[in-house]
Amino acid sequence: MGGGTEFRGVIGRYRSESTPWWPDPLRAPEGAPNVLVVVLDDVGFAQLGCFGSDIETPVLDSLAAQGLRYANFHTTALCSPTRSCILTGRNHHSNGMGRIVELPTGFPGYSARIPKSSGFLSEMLVQHGYAAYAVGKWHLTPEDEYHLGASRARWPLGRGFERFYGFFGGETNQFAPALVHDNHFVPPPRSWEDGYHLTEDLVDHGIEFIQDLKAAESDKPFFLYFCTGACHSPHQAPREWIERYRGRFDQGWDRWREETLERQQAMGLLPPGTELSPRPDWVPAWDSLSSDEQRLYARFQECFAAFLSHTDHHLGRLFDFLTELGEMENTLLFVLSDNGASSEGGQQGSLNDLRTWNVAGSTLEEGLSRIEEIGGPFIHNNYPWGWTVAGNTPFRRWKREVHEGGVADPLIVHWPRGIDSHDEVRRQYVHAIDIVPTVLEVVGMEPPAELDGVAQQPIAGTSFAYTLHEADAPSRHETQYYEMFGCRALYHQGWKAVTYHPIFDPKPSFEEDRWELYHVEEDLSECHDLAEQHPEKLRELIERWWGEAEKYQVLPLDNSPFEALFGERPTQQSARVRYVYYPDGGPVPEAAAVNLRNRSHTITAEVEIPEAGAEGVLLAQGSGLCGYVLFVRDGRLHYVHNFSGLKQYRVSSDVELPAGAHTLAFRFDKKGEHKGTGTLFIDGDATGEIDIPRFTPTRFSLTGDGLSCGYASGLSISGDYRAPFRFTGRLRRVVVDVEGRPFSDPKDEAEMAIRSQ
Repeated sequence: MGGGTEFRGVIGRYRSESTPWWPDPLRAPEGAPNVLVVVLDDVGFAQLGCFGSDIETPVLDSLAAQGLRYANFHTTALCSPTRSCILTGRNHHSNGMGRIVELPTGFPGYSARIPKSSGFLSEMLVQHGYAAYAVGKWHLTPEDEYHLGASRARWPLGRGFERFYGFFGGETNQFAPALVHDNHFVPPPRSWEDGYHLTEDLVDHGIEFIQDLKAAESDKPFFLYFCTGACHSPHQAPREWIERYRGRFDQGWDRWREETLERQQAMGLLPPGTELSPRPDWVPAWDSLSSDEQRLYARFQECFAAFLSHTDHHLGRLFDFLTELGEMENTLLFVLSDNGASSEGGQQGSLNDLRTWNVAGSTLEEGLSRIEEIGGPFIHNNYPWGWTVAGNTPFRRWKREVHEGGVADPLIVHWPRGIDSHDEVRRQYVHAIDIVPTVLEVVGMEPPAELDGVAQQPIAGTSFAYTLHEADAPSRHETQYYEMFGCRALYHQGWKAVTYHPIFDPKPSFEEDRWELYHVEEDLSECHDLAEQHPEKLRELIERWWGEAEKYQVLPLDNSPFEALFGERPTQQSARVRYVYYPDGGPVPEAAAVNLRNRSHTITAEVEIPEAGAEGVLLAQGSGLCGYVLFVRDGRLHYVHNFSGLKQYRVSSDVELPAGAHTLAFRFDKKGEHKGTGTLFIDGDATGEIDIPRFTPTRFSLTGDGLSCGYASGLSISGDYRAPFRFTGRLRRVVVDVEGRPFSDPKDEAEMAIRSQ
């Protein structure tokens, strides 16, 4: 039989002396529940209403009221690593995902390539009669494999999912996302001007996938891995949702933390006497800010809140659909966040995260002048880190670090058919690696010893299915190590040893890091360091950490600067000085596209202009936040270089384009570091020149907007056209010739990768 199944009939010379045989249809166990995992992004422990926030999340609050809240759930402190744990049940270093997918090294724990020996839950369930779909953020495929010429082995459909709709990177513009459908790129179904928003689109596709399944196989259970872009930056939401929060956060982050802790204790989420960790010295007190700063910083938080509430609303549409189908009753639903709240907006918040990497910045004056644009499509906004600390109430520190603020996250579990308890809090220690074994136990499956002929690593997590019915049962997950960019911790039986290691300015030696000790079973917020009182306990936990580190591929600890990491990394693309692009192909990600930065280069388009004229994009890279575009409009050739939304350098041809075949070119002559002169050419004749004193030095996009030929993807780079603005003449090809060595600033690129996960 096909598919490697052994034929168990009889084959003779003739049909009359042969016996047919059919394998049994692949069916899930009787009564097996659907599995729905909803992963929120950068949502801190205290940012859902049912976890103490005053941000409106009535849908998720209702799920918690009908199910369980886990007040002692933990992640890895970062995006890609946590997602690999959720999907495999193995620790992130065992998955090669010791860091985000953009920062691999030449060691097994940091390869950014999840091995086949770490099977995905999708791969396990599909072989037991489930359908498996992924919707939303992926962030588990290396960037140089995003393009349409790449292997699909690390795309969702290469890891057991049967359908996918979403985006690949750490973030995307919520109004003009870079979308992938199954194994190809697609444009958004409509524009932001027409009311498009990604969250609504993701829910539409989640519903569509399940509808299609039930129309054909009504009894087949599904696994839906649904990952929102919310609430990673940019914090973008429809204007009417933002207006709901106007003035709601004027009291500031210090008062918000105090009130939130009071709510957390009043609702029984945290025990009485839980202390509020001190606000870090480097985070200013709200009352120390000027009135203008307070007005701007409150607006950043209003946009975050709107983004979260808008997401909650549309998740409600998905849950309502499942209820109408009669499927919600038997759906095992997990809602969680991938790490603590993010500090990537810095002390003052951000209007455009690309500016940091391109040696540009924002001012308070610009923020105030554009305050009504914040949360819209042309602002890549992120709140100041005072709101980060508030979002992680009552814990210390934040995302990327392994104090509780980075690794303690909200978790809701809802399963009407399988959970008798309602509106209860569970305090057992639970980690992201525990989700897979919990699902397998509930479904009635043993972890597979082999998948598709590949022997499987042991599942590292511990099922917490027992907690669905046993509120006071002791924790079974007794030990868990942590490591993220040199920050380390070890949890063991209610105690935690933890040390902070600077990420961007590493110390000469890990041995100089100071370890702290907390009895987190009683001191949840790590307020009382007991290292001096219990030195033996601290030594015991540190030694245990080294044992876990060796067991799970954490070693070697890497204290080298990030520029060394980027300098040694091989790429899939071969070095060359000529790149050829053809019209209407899929977008090419920045990691695989021609590198024009700090290099002289020439862009040459071979076109035919009909008698009636033509217009449209010849070559574009980036978006309205940063990028360049060569295009034809109103009978002339144009080039615009958008420097991080701060300045647009534009040049237009002195003459109109006649009908016929032409070579249209733009030449950039480097005259210094990241500056030079741009010249337009028609058939070799110069026809316009401009000085470009600030050519983009580091990155054109953070949101997945790639290089496109014959059209523009994402937000329009300049206001001269509306994307996609496809070229209406005949475009044969665009050739890009570059001179000199490819430029990179490894330190800036590494920081950009870390801050954009």
